[in-house]
Amino acid sequence: MREQAIHWETDGTSRIPFAVYTDEDRHKKELERFFYKSHWSYVGLEAEIANPGDFKRSVVGERSVIMTRGDDGQIHVVENVCAHRGMQFCRERHGNKKEFVCPYHQWSYNLRGDLQGVPFRRGVRQDGKINGGMPADFDPKDHGLTALKVATRGGVVFASFDHEVESLEDFMGPTILRYFDRLFNGRKLVVLGYNRQRIPGNWKLMQENIKDPYHPGLLHTWFVTFGLWRADNKSELRMDAHHRHAAMISTRGSAGQATGAASQVTQVSSFKESMQLNDPSFLDIVPEDWWRLGDQVPSAVMMTLFPSVIFQQQVNSVSTRHIQPDGHGAFDFVWTHFGFEDDTPEMHERRLRQSNLFGPAGFVSADDGEVIEFSQQAFETKPEHRMLVELGGRDVAEADHMVTETLIRGMYAYWRKVMEA
Repeated sequence: MREQAIHWETDGTSRIPFAVYTDEDRHKKELERFFYKSHWSYVGLEAEIANPGDFKRSVVGERSVIMTRGDDGQIHVVENVCAHRGMQFCRERHGNKKEFVCPYHQWSYNLRGDLQGVPFRRGVRQDGKINGGMPADFDPKDHGLTALKVATRGGVVFASFDHEVESLEDFMGPTILRYFDRLFNGRKLVVLGYNRQRIPGNWKLMQENIKDPYHPGLLHTWFVTFGLWRADNKSELRMDAHHRHAAMISTRGSAGQATGAASQVTQVSSFKESMQLNDPSFLDIVPEDWWRLGDQVPSAVMMTLFPSVIFQQQVNSVSTRHIQPDGHGAFDFVWTHFGFEDDTPEMHERRLRQSNLFGPAGFVSADDGEVIEFSQQAFETKPEHRMLVELGGRDVAEADHMVTETLIRGMYAYWRKVMEA
């Protein structure tokens, strides 16, 4: 059956059809073209598998994978699908093993994914004869776990089912790589903890959310109340050459809370001008040396690497956010909060405190999950309609301000190029 075309009102991407978020067949096509071919996906941090035998169960698209560190110290990523009967055999999220054994029929694999044991491979002797067994030409070398191509940079691990994919550095492009290397600058990472949530919305909506500088000072009144993100902050919006990845760079001003004249500048006042934190140390923000990039000292950089991950620096809180699609109308969202091995005890505590801004119940992030759910509900009831993303114009270009939806338009320019080819 021929795929039904989506109607776009214009040749551009300033009016996005709701059907982009609601069509199941198109969702399956997205998985093939964005997650399983020609793209790198985030799977974890090297710090999560620090020792030989360590593993972490992760996801690429909707496929379960396992990131391991072998006895030789090398990192491997294999699909969590037994070569025998296709069972997802690994159920733990983290652990340490010498081998993986499928519980169904006890086929065993080493940490590289090589098949090393098959029960009754040579049959069972009974009454002087051999019953059963695998065929004589059965070769374990041909029946290992599917191995993904792996790339690491700055302690971050990426994988791809496509072994012909371009290099990770070319995939990011020089503009985004500059901001990636600022955060992951070679210092050893330390995992502080995780948050997990399931959001009933299309996976692309989270990419859009972080490419949208229009909403933080409007939806997130907490940001405005305490002066962490304002529309008049000094800022930049940068993209790679394909417009699929982006970085939102913002420098916190000295104005603090939006009161009086400041609230007129932003056109958004504080939720309650008298509101105070019970624990003022929550906003004990200390600039760090690594923030500097040339003549910039950004207090927030939000990077979106399409299709799978967001890298966040919001003041002293740093984390990865892994997007894991599950059908066209839902995705799992996994936060990994981290710090650096050379952090002082005070900075360690500061990062932990500030991480409470984020995650499923974060003072800020709880808003995002809710509006994504409400958006998806509307899309499903009216798939013939479209959304409007024309703030700042209808074109796609980098910007030196946040009053624009150009990054969203850019992402869908890339989406159309790949999906309509």
